[in-house]
Amino acid sequence: MIDRLSPLIVEDAVARALKEDFGDAGDITTAATIPADAKAKAVIAARKPGAIAGVDAALAAFRLTDPAITITIEKDDGARVQKSDVILSIEGPARGVLSAERVALNFIGHLSGIATATAALVDAVKHTSAKIVCTRKTTPGLRAFEKHAVRCGGGHNHRFGLYDAVMIKDNHIAASGGIAKALSAARAAVGHMVKIEIEVDGIDQMEEALRNGADVVLLDNMAPTDLKRAVEINKGRAVLEASGNVTLDTVRAIAETGVDVISSGWITHSAPNLDLGLDFL
Repeated sequence: MIDRLSPLIVEDAVARALKEDFGDAGDITTAATIPADAKAKAVIAARKPGAIAGVDAALAAFRLTDPAITITIEKDDGARVQKSDVILSIEGPARGVLSAERVALNFIGHLSGIATATAALVDAVKHTSAKIVCTRKTTPGLRAFEKHAVRCGGGHNHRFGLYDAVMIKDNHIAASGGIAKALSAARAAVGHMVKIEIEVDGIDQMEEALRNGADVVLLDNMAPTDLKRAVEINKGRAVLEASGNVTLDTVRAIAETGVDVISSGWITHSAPNLDLGLDFL
C-alpha cells in the first residue's frame, strides 16, 4: 500500500492553485451560465492506459471548491488503468464541479504522467534487482507530490532535498580539492545517520571513492561495460547508482549490469501528462 501525502501538504498546494484560478472575481463563466441550484454527475476517466497518482489532490480541488460535492474513488493512487477506466465518480452542485475541474485535472493528469513514466521503467527492469529512483529535478513547490507519484508508479525516492543526505557532485569535488578531501570533510561534518554519496565518471574515481569510505557511488554517464566492471570491483562495498541517459531504450541494459539503483530526472521533469478527462453523465 502506498502512503498518502499529509492533508496539510495537499490542501495547501491545491488551495493556492484554486486561488490562482479563481482570482478576485471567481468563475464568471460558470456563474453566468449555470443555475445556482443545478446538480451534476460526472466522472474522471482515462483516455489512455497508465498509472494513477494525485487522487487526493483532485479530491481536495472539488471539496475545497464546494464541500457539498461527493466523490467516489474508483481507482486509487498506484492503480494501473486502461482507456475508459473511471478513476473518480463525482456528484453534486454543477457550479462547483465545473469550477474545480481544471485544477483537479492539472494535478491528477500531471502526477499520473509521472507515475506512468516511472512504471514503464520499473516494468523494463523487473527481471533484475535494480531500483528506479527519482532526483531533485522536480517542479518547484510540487516535489512532495512528484516524488509521491514516482512511488505510485512502483519507483523509489532519492533524497528529498539538500538536507537529508550528502551528495558530493563533480563541482563539489573540484571546489574542495578532490575526492579524498571531499569525503573526509563530509564524514567529519555530518552525523552517523547521514549517508554520503559521491558522483564519479570513471573507474579510477570510483576506486578512490571506495577507498575513502563512500556509502553510495553515483556512476555518471558510464557505458554498460564500465558499469559492469564497476559492479565487479565494488564487491558489495557501496551502493552503486547509475545515472545519465536513462531511457526506455537503455534502462534494461543498465539494470542488467548489476547496479543497485538507476536514477532518472526525466520521470519528474519531462514525463508527459496522462490524458484524463472529466465527462458529465
